[in-house]
Amino acid sequence: MNADHTLAATLKIAIDRRSPLSLQDQIRRKIIDDIALGILLSGQRLPSSRKLSQALKVSRITVVMAYERLVADGHLISRDRSGLFVREKTGGRDLGAIQVTGPAQRADHALWRTRLAASNLPKLSSALPPDWDQYPYPLIEGPFDRSLFPVAEWREASRKALSVPEINIWTRHAGDSDDPMLIEELRRKVLPLKGISAQSDEILVTTGTQQALSLICDLLVQDGMTVALENPCHPELRLLLQKKRIRTDYFNIDDQGMVFEASQLSRADMVFVSPGRQRPTGASLSDERRQALLDISARQDTIVIEDDCQWETSQAQPASLALRGTAGGQNVIYTATLAQPLAPAIRLGVLVGPAPVIRAARALRRITARHPAMSIQRTFAHMLAMGHYAAVLRRVEETFAARMVALREALNFYLPNKITILPSRFGAAAWITGPKALDARQLGKRAEARGVLIEPVQGYYAKSVPHNVFRLGVTGIAQNRIREAVCEVAAAFRETLDPATSARRFDQSRALKGAAIKRACAGATLLCKTVYGDPCTIALDRNGEMHGRAGFANEDRDTGRWWVEGDFWCRQWSDWSYGEIGRFKVVLSGDRIEWFHEDGHLVDWAILVRRPKKVKRSQI
Repeated sequence: MNADHTLAATLKIAIDRRSPLSLQDQIRRKIIDDIALGILLSGQRLPSSRKLSQALKVSRITVVMAYERLVADGHLISRDRSGLFVREKTGGRDLGAIQVTGPAQRADHALWRTRLAASNLPKLSSALPPDWDQYPYPLIEGPFDRSLFPVAEWREASRKALSVPEINIWTRHAGDSDDPMLIEELRRKVLPLKGISAQSDEILVTTGTQQALSLICDLLVQDGMTVALENPCHPELRLLLQKKRIRTDYFNIDDQGMVFEASQLSRADMVFVSPGRQRPTGASLSDERRQALLDISARQDTIVIEDDCQWETSQAQPASLALRGTAGGQNVIYTATLAQPLAPAIRLGVLVGPAPVIRAARALRRITARHPAMSIQRTFAHMLAMGHYAAVLRRVEETFAARMVALREALNFYLPNKITILPSRFGAAAWITGPKALDARQLGKRAEARGVLIEPVQGYYAKSVPHNVFRLGVTGIAQNRIREAVCEVAAAFRETLDPATSARRFDQSRALKGAAIKRACAGATLLCKTVYGDPCTIALDRNGEMHGRAGFANEDRDTGRWWVEGDFWCRQWSDWSYGEIGRFKVVLSGDRIEWFHEDGHLVDWAILVRRPKKVKRSQI
């Protein structure tokens, strides 16, 4: 074998023809990685395009184009009649020459647990699984499905923001200021929709409502204050306030929003409220209560913090103006998250208040996270300027309205006389109360076993926690899947009220045989839960390799292998499950796969997701 073939083999470039990356990009990235890791050393010669294309079984032009880009970017150099070589290092360190001396074993976590103050650790009751969109029926509110992302509009706005003149503008150091074009667009086109008139020094761009609320808590909430909160409310807000030495009064929610007596609310120094669409029930604060709240604020100098939760889903016929945009709203500070359908690309929010408050918030923002990226701010400004944002909001609202109709119709069909729904004119979720005997946490577990994600709501409550309430959302599920999803929820509902109906016993006649097990599992992804409740995703490669990741941030990972032995599915992890071999009988019911021990008891289950066939580029 000649040198070219030897080097082509040592590159170990694995071509994945199902990858969204082009073959050219895969080759280029692998060579860049090998240079960075010292596998390819300075001055080392690369195989010819012909030899590498033969080794990888790709066209020669693909390799030539990858090589040309690597030369243009300065990773490789071309020498006449000699070939291509890794560029010599001209400064800095060569990673391949560095001896890595870090710990060879995993650090002792006990040391760090003792140093972390338990009181400072957030205790969130629920978090979204990182692979939520792999579930057949994600009936949850918050994440948006891909069909709602405005691809064409975002690309056009990005092209404008990335023109040379625009880059020269937003790369200029502007101190703590936000993008002036975005501020002007917010003043003229966004805030007036809620009745808000604001000068540029009364507006601060944030990375969402949560950062705005954090800034407000640090600036305005002082020890000894009395703070009024809705019950239920968003748990992250409650966590922010738990760090303060304050008295907290909680006010319940009905179908007209926060319930309060004027004498009771008058004791508060600050009120946190979501009047447009209450977070999380979706109820709107009635006109009578809105006026009463503003009257109390003006009379007692009470500060009102307005969280305009998901206002984007009710813009065609807004129920009412923002409190900040209403007569008497001078003591109101307004917060909102912008462009939620664009959340995968940007995460922007707005904080509107008196100029002194905004100046202080801007200074505090500098200490913590500084301003959101100027390139993102300018891109969103172009979305607003070209009218794309308004068009996106109309599409989103129409889509959610149709999905909510489908959800209500399905609930009325499958669960009549079993549940009640809190009335809400707008939004993308239903707040549902079941019979007193219903355990919503158990319902969530049983629904997930059927491929449905729903949201128990206990984490939203500070006190008087109901156990029979849950929430269904439509931001992440297609309209034509909603009826099927509710059908599965209804089945889980019945099982929860009568657990005997869901007892699972091994039925040999339903067990898969060896070849069928392999067909079902090869190339599939498994979605399940660890024993302590964290989401877990397992990829079963066709070559028998197994890759697992667990946790709400995919922080726990392991690899292993799987195989079929007779009529048993077998697996062995490197670290998980003590690295021992497991042998199980397999039953497949729709999208649910179940593993049974040899003695017949159910060991575990998962949602099985089959990988879609690769789409040809000509079809995109």
